[in-house]
Amino acid sequence: MDNNNIKILLVDDELDILEFLSYNLKREGFQVFTANNGREGVEKAKKNLPQLIILDVMMPEMDGIEACGEIRLIPELKNSLVIFLTARAEDYSQIAGFDAGGDDYITKPIRPKLLTTKIHSLLRRYSEKIEQQFPKESISVFNAFTIDTERYLILKDKNEITLPKKEFELLLLLTSKPNKVFTREEIFTQVWGNQVIVGDRTIDVHMRKIREKIGDDCIKTVKGVGYKFEDIK
Repeated sequence: MDNNNIKILLVDDELDILEFLSYNLKREGFQVFTANNGREGVEKAKKNLPQLIILDVMMPEMDGIEACGEIRLIPELKNSLVIFLTARAEDYSQIAGFDAGGDDYITKPIRPKLLTTKIHSLLRRYSEKIEQQFPKESISVFNAFTIDTERYLILKDKNEITLPKKEFELLLLLTSKPNKVFTREEIFTQVWGNQVIVGDRTIDVHMRKIREKIGDDCIKTVKGVGYKFEDIK
């Protein structure tokens, strides 16, 4: 993937951080746009359609979690990657960010080399996922529901259910091979990537939320191993 074709949006209320990150990313050849708060970040994301968005968590007017949630509602940005910048490392902060549709975290103070390494890793995984994980047909029909990958929607009993990005990708992974048991390690690697460190509860929280929305029957827990999807009739 050519860096010159990659657009990155930086959103942070600290101007020195924006300048610091912008300088280092432009030096890598990326196209860089900036915003000073979450609300401005959402508007610039709509306008520029970046492949990658770097969001500070704590900002005035609209924080990074809220901004990410708004961005994930924009169809043209459904596959854009989101990295959160934060000084907080609690599981709660991570889970809230992933629930909103984030892909990774970077804690402050920021090391430019680590940031660029993480960006390249995410972009590479993004390309592989687009090419390999998503089915060629945009509609997958099961007994319990239908998955529309074009619109990131689940259709069940004539109702449209919208899932946050990570929940959608989790469900898509499980339904890619019905009855196969996906280990927790496989799920972490394929949905979050092996470069991402998340709390032990993250998968369980996401699975619980998916079950609340689509029902308990289809997703089975295999104790001590992982999860599987059963296409119940």
